[in-house]
Amino acid sequence: MLTTEITVHTGHTDRVFDITNRCAEFVAVHGDGLLNVFVPHATAGVAILETGAGSDDDLLAALTELLPPDDRWSHRHGSPGHGRSHVMPALVAPYATVPVIAGALALGTWQSICLIDLNLDNPDRRIRLSFIAGG
Repeated sequence: MLTTEITVHTGHTDRVFDITNRCAEFVAVHGDGLLNVFVPHATAGVAILETGAGSDDDLLAALTELLPPDDRWSHRHGSPGHGRSHVMPALVAPYATVPVIAGALALGTWQSICLIDLNLDNPDRRIRLSFIAGG
């Protein structure tokens, strides 16, 4: 297994951050296998979705509706509504696995690998990429 870690700066707003190109660069020198994408944070997730056509905004709107940034949350440190960030990974998992064929991500035409971040208090995220070679 080969592993690397990348970092992204998501800023201080709810964000869908496309990391597909970074993932593609990592697997490009490998053959067939699986790419596991994992975010080691309790307040972020990884999703495979279409971006740039409004789906990323729709996802953030849906998460805001499901997880409002208000004071209803028992987890109350940080910015107002921070507790929702700790619930989000139960809805958007902190990992995804993607097939790799001949060094290329085997994603569908409109699919992108994205970091989902609702945590306004932590603008810098680490993402672990692990390649498991096929046998």
